Amino acid sequence: RHAVCIFYLVLRALDTIEDDMTISLDVKVPMLHEFHSYLYQPEWKYMESKEKDRQVLEDFPTISMEFRNLSKVYQDVISDICHKMGVGMAEFLEKKVDSQHEWDKYCHYVAGLVGIGLSRLFSASELEDPVVGQDTELANSMGLFLQKTNIIRDYLEDQLEGREFWPREVWSRYAKKLSDLAKPENIDMAVQCLNELITNALHHVPDVLTYLSRLKNQSVFNFCAIPQVMAIATLAACYNNKQVFRGVVKIRKGQAVTLMMDATNIQAVKAIMYQYVEEIYQKIPSTDPSSNKTQQIIASIRAMSLPGGPMVSRHHYSPIYLSCAMLLAALSWQYLSTISKATEEYVQAGEN
Repeated sequence: RHAVCIFYLVLRALDTIEDDMTISLDVKVPMLHEFHSYLYQPEWKYMESKEKDRQVLEDFPTISMEFRNLSKVYQDVISDICHKMGVGMAEFLEKKVDSQHEWDKYCHYVAGLVGIGLSRLFSASELEDPVVGQDTELANSMGLFLQKTNIIRDYLEDQLEGREFWPREVWSRYAKKLSDLAKPENIDMAVQCLNELITNALHHVPDVLTYLSRLKNQSVFNFCAIPQVMAIATLAACYNNKQVFRGVVKIRKGQAVTLMMDATNIQAVKAIMYQYVEEIYQKIPSTDPSSNKTQQIIASIRAMSLPGGPMVSRHHYSPIYLSCAMLLAALSWQYLSTISKATEEYVQAGEN
């Protein structure tokens, strides 16, 4: 718990530097590269930030002291992820997301590394087997699925704030400018572009199911599973939906509560994934350019989600225990959402 808490605060401090548009690039880039080293400098703090979360920088000696009080195995994970994320932030300060490969790379820096770091902490704590932390590809996919879902859903909000995160390689096949997708006369092409990106995101679901099937600790399982089922429900709501280009598409609060209550074991999560990919399948237009690819990935997810599949079933735990575990999971979802929202401004910083 302490390691995850400090991991969050360290990344929050790193994000706050990145978010602060009053820091010049010639100052910001070296800070991002060197930030991991400040963890071992007891007196280091930054007093010139204008960001709302500047307290984490002004009181950084408190955070770094608690960091140094953690077991070395936790320190090594947090420092390593912090270093890699800082380098990634700096890389995307001055360039846009062009290819689908770069989209994966950007999402890796801002979310995949969080998944990898958390997985390594789970294994280091011995709550989970070593393979959970060692299989970085699966952990990365956990982060990418959440980040891509946020980027897809937040098209209009990002446009209104002057940020662009949809990969040019995809949207350029449907419009001359990404902002053109929001124009009413382009709505059909916009929805086709949307469907292609959702199809891209769905390719992470098999990895998500494999990752979750390895978890043994109930609290860790809920912490990881709830954001993932929220994401698949969000994609199902967005698929082939013109509203993505007109306003905000969100799942209902009652639906979110039901997902939190239900996603407590791998068989239940498989059933939820099956339900939502079926919902997407029923909405695939025959004329959609991505229809074949969408059908193919849904067929793969179906095969993994069928009852009696290759994954080991899990036991249900008591409602009282689950209420505590769900609070932890809710904090996980809030954390990843907050991180994604804050880090989505990295590219915009480069543009400015």
